[in-house]
Amino acid sequence: MPNISSVNEFLLLPFADTRKLQLLHFALFLGIYLAALLGNGLILSAVACHHRLHTPMYFFLLNLALLDVGCISTTLPKAMANALWDTRAISYQGCAAQVFLLVFLVGAEYSLLTVMAYDRYVAICKPLHYGSLVGSRACAQMAAAAWGSGFLDAVLHTANTFSLPLCHGNVVDQFFCEIPQILKLSCSDAYLREVLSLVFSVFLGFGCFVFIVLSYVQIFRAVLRMPSEQSKNKAFSTCLPHLAVVSLMVSTGMFAYLKPPSVFSPSLDLVLAFLYSVVPPALNPLIYSLRNKDLKYGVRRLFLYMLLKHQ
Repeated sequence: MPNISSVNEFLLLPFADTRKLQLLHFALFLGIYLAALLGNGLILSAVACHHRLHTPMYFFLLNLALLDVGCISTTLPKAMANALWDTRAISYQGCAAQVFLLVFLVGAEYSLLTVMAYDRYVAICKPLHYGSLVGSRACAQMAAAAWGSGFLDAVLHTANTFSLPLCHGNVVDQFFCEIPQILKLSCSDAYLREVLSLVFSVFLGFGCFVFIVLSYVQIFRAVLRMPSEQSKNKAFSTCLPHLAVVSLMVSTGMFAYLKPPSVFSPSLDLVLAFLYSVVPPALNPLIYSLRNKDLKYGVRRLFLYMLLKHQ
């Protein structure tokens, strides 16, 4: 049987057989990618340029925008290139890089969303202690821990996955290199350690999700006790979008990585991968800025500054 040393490239899932549909997919992905870059770029610029947004919540939002740009740039550019040039190939090194970067960025983003839930919990439930619990040093440490946890997780899974012998060819049934799809190419008795690592990581992620849910239970209890309707609306407008993003990432990611082999559907796998790797980075800027007056103020100031500069 061929082992991993005999594989020089992988073949990714083609989106369509006809040239018109390939170009249509390219145009669709290009639109999503540019929208994600624009939205996250505006958040990065607004938070970086305006002192009014130099608070812990917007510091974490800036980190989230950075992770979103990296996450969507890991998958979509290669998919667009394949659709445009009518090819399916990705090099072995490119596939390993995709796996590493995607696990790193998605893992770090999920850890950061957990930190953001803690930040909202302290801000709403313990406002008098907010300055001491979520100071600048604590923010930097929590952000570094989120990035570091994603990096360590990526090193573990990439090393495990690409040390496995491949017995079933090199065709990956996904539009990017995804660990469950690569495991399908491995010998059945060789990938148990990587499956166990995946299960551990997913259940660790589920533990974070439980922490987030419990934090929001406390947050909503505190919000419902607020006498002012304006305060309630402001709290809900910052918390509910965050909870929606977390729920989407956890539900689709867990099902994609833990669903039984008997549930085999290329279309379902494609939709799940799209939902956890492409949709959050594209929608996060819209979700977090739609009802955020301070962020919209910062973006308007940024546009005004750019207009005045070019006059």
